[in-house]
Amino acid sequence: MLPYLLVPLASDISALNVFRYITFRAGGAMITALLIGFLLGPPLIRWLKVKQGKGQPIRADGPQRHILEKQGTPTMGGLLILIPLIAATLLWADLFNAYTWIVLFVVVSYGLLGFADDYLKVSKRSPKGLSGRLRLAVEFGVGFVATYLLILQEEPLLAGMLSIPFLKAILVPFGMWFILIGGFVIAGACNAVNFTDGLDGLAIVPVMIAAGTFVLIAYLVGNIKFADYLQLHYVAGTGELAVFLSALIGAGLGFLWYNAPPAMVFMGDTGSLPLGGALGAVAVAVKHEIVLAIVGGLFVFETISVIVQVASFKLTGKRVFRMAPIHHHYEQIGWHEPTIVIRFWIIAVVLALVGLSTLKLR
Repeated sequence: MLPYLLVPLASDISALNVFRYITFRAGGAMITALLIGFLLGPPLIRWLKVKQGKGQPIRADGPQRHILEKQGTPTMGGLLILIPLIAATLLWADLFNAYTWIVLFVVVSYGLLGFADDYLKVSKRSPKGLSGRLRLAVEFGVGFVATYLLILQEEPLLAGMLSIPFLKAILVPFGMWFILIGGFVIAGACNAVNFTDGLDGLAIVPVMIAAGTFVLIAYLVGNIKFADYLQLHYVAGTGELAVFLSALIGAGLGFLWYNAPPAMVFMGDTGSLPLGGALGAVAVAVKHEIVLAIVGGLFVFETISVIVQVASFKLTGKRVFRMAPIHHHYEQIGWHEPTIVIRFWIIAVVLALVGLSTLKLR
């Protein structure tokens, strides 16, 4: 909105030229989202406590200490991320950019899905919300639609193509079948972040680390000079996603202020589903789907632990881990929550650096 309103005035007021630059608007979006989060946090948390009473239902089969330590903490704290994120994006981003609207479509759709899931859990006082089949149907449906819309924005030489990290000239053509791949990436990222969200601060910091990594990737891929120098596939218009991702980081920092141990609020599915979906949609937009699996390797690891646990129990009747996702396994063997969280943050930083290395090693 601000670029639309202020850039035309730059001919008279030269200082307004700064609103042309993605870097300036990205910084503005981050600060705006952070301030909104700080201001919105206390009244929103009080409102959630009043509406939810006993807070988020705690799994009876989960770690026993959670029943004692986390009972009564309200959920749906994802609203504390989504409201600042959407507001800051609408304020600072170029609203004529299609990529911005497609990613916001994913965020809002998954946010509504997560809100409905959290609402059922709280109202029924049960850890079970929407049916798994319904959730997956909506997640993949949104992912497929978003991927189709992204393909429509791409140049013919890139449409329906999958890029391979480390190999500058390799593009694997899938045509319209790429809708299935993109939808899987978006829905998969959505669920991967959801699995990771189980301890105070565990999910939000790796999400911000991944978002920070893709701020740089989106900016470089969307700049023809930088893309040519680094031998990246130039995708016109995707640089604007750096503004959206910066707003996500600011909103995440605002949420972390209240989610730091001991958490005053949980993000719930209201936050974890749209955050993961946003990362997946951005990765598809900038043609770095495989890089997301590297940068978000922590989320992949958490998801694999669940798949392995379920498959092993169904096939052999035995569990590989004491509990899944994997962060609960480490709780069960005696690791303290802050130890798990900080070590997982370190892993996320290392994986982000590995992902960034793909930009030059081509």
